[in-house]
This record gives sequence, C-alpha cells and structure tokens, in this order.
Amino acid sequence: MIQTMEDILMRFCAYGMEYKDHEGYTNDWVTLLPAVQLAYNTSQHSTTGKPPSLDFHDMWKKACDTAAKCIAEEKEYNKQRWDKSHMEPDFKEGDQVLVSTLSFNNIKGPKKMRDSFVGPFTIINLIAKNTVKVKLTEEFSRKHPVFQVSLIEP
Repeated sequence: MIQTMEDILMRFCAYGMEYKDHEGYTNDWVTLLPAVQLAYNTSQHSTTGKPPSLDFHDMWKKACDTAAKCIAEEKEYNKQRWDKSHMEPDFKEGDQVLVSTLSFNNIKGPKKMRDSFVGPFTIINLIAKNTVKVKLTEEFSRKHPVFQVSLIEP
C-alpha cells in the first residue's frame, strides 16, 4: 500500500509543481489529490481482494451493529433495574396527601427553614396515571391544584 501510494505521488511530482492538461490549462498537482485518493480507494487490492472503501463500509456496518446491540442491552438492563425498585403510585380519590413545596413561591420564611411538604390535602380527581388534582386550602388558593405524583406523599 505504501509503495503504491509512493509510486502514484512520485508520478504526480514528476510533472513539477504545475502541469498543463490536454486542453492547455495550467493546474497545480495538489488539486488532483482527491482524484488519486478516489482511484486508490476504489481499486482492488491484492491483500484483501476488494477495495479499501468496501473494507471500511463493512467495518462501519459492523461497528454500527455492535453499537446498536450494546445500546439495546443497556436499555434492557436499565429497565430491569428500574422495574425492580420502582413502584407505581396507588392513589385514590379521597386520599389525604402532602404536597411538596418545591414549586411554591408564596410560603414565607427562608427556603432552608420552610417545611418540605404542606397539607394534608384531599385528592379530588385522578387526572392521569401520574397526575392528581387536590383540594387546596384558602392559603394556597392561587396555586394550580394539579400535581405530579412525584411531588406528593401519602
């Protein structure tokens, strides 16, 4: 491979730094290097019996397949870990719950000193699998009454 490239580049350099093509235009030999690269990469090689571009294509396809397989295995592993430790919330209408104060801005006092949860509040409606609507007290009447289950505690 190195000898072949050396031979090709020597022939290019034999023309000098510039050459005239068959139509009389003066060109720099460096502009022809992409054509040399294409010719080399698409020619059949004695070692592999096929062009290097096909070798690269096969290698790239194998790498993509391996990456896809690893991603699928990791996804399955993460799903199993999640399913082992995660329990779906089982709230019902009428349950008493505490609501996290993370999104509450109207609670007085320093953030470090305030309670993490307020309530208890009654669940009025289960809006979705992970969303509930609670009946807030007058103190929190300006707050939107719909919360994700990650923000409430039984």
